[in-house]
Amino acid sequence: MKISVKIFPWDIPCEFNAENCTLNIGDTVIVNTETGNEGAVVQGINIQSDKDVPSIIRKATSTDMETIERNKEKCHEAVENCRKLASEKQLQMKIVGAHFSFDGGKIIFSFIAEKRVDFRDLVRNLSKKFQRSIRLQQIGSRDEARGRGGFGVCGREMCCIKFSGSLKSVTTEDAKAQQMGQRGSERLSGLCGRLKCCLGFEADQYRENLKKMPEIGKQFTVEKRIGKVVDRDIMALDVSIEFEDRSRKKINIKDLK
Repeated sequence: MKISVKIFPWDIPCEFNAENCTLNIGDTVIVNTETGNEGAVVQGINIQSDKDVPSIIRKATSTDMETIERNKEKCHEAVENCRKLASEKQLQMKIVGAHFSFDGGKIIFSFIAEKRVDFRDLVRNLSKKFQRSIRLQQIGSRDEARGRGGFGVCGREMCCIKFSGSLKSVTTEDAKAQQMGQRGSERLSGLCGRLKCCLGFEADQYRENLKKMPEIGKQFTVEKRIGKVVDRDIMALDVSIEFEDRSRKKINIKDLK
């Protein structure tokens, strides 16, 4: 049985084998990573995948859970200290979160930055303060939103969480193809401040339909009257034809001649 698990709050789920182990979504397991053992939360079960992936070590025991909870309790203080040191050094970066490794020997700080940041002195100071190995990992605004969780204006769980790992990048061209380019950034942006992931769901279908539709301004004869296309309903494949007397008629493109 293959499962997907999330190791870091800001990261996308990754896959592991979990043979001979009864698991439910939300359970915690112990997995081996490049940096050592980590606790991870199960996000999906019976994942259909052909990837050759490693196996989990075990389902977390009560002792494991106590260790994980103790590490989580230290994160808030660690983040505050990191933010203070970054501010003192006037580094243009936003410290988002912290993660203590399962064995407690390493701390990973996630951050957002618009430009490249030289944080070598910050790492040295953090290592001295916490007496642990320190790693700073730059993430994107969508990764931050994924880590914090929440719901979009649609009332559903954010796409970056619900469909994590399967979403393609969204561009302004996707919004334009859906005739949404003029709606303003506030209406097109998600909680992360970037274009809403859902704009990518139907963009390809819009582009395919657009290929079949006449351009705005093209003239047609409808019911023995000449009119021009003034509006298009791309998903319905309908166009609005305006005549000389300013009257309009909606008609499907299959009925145009």
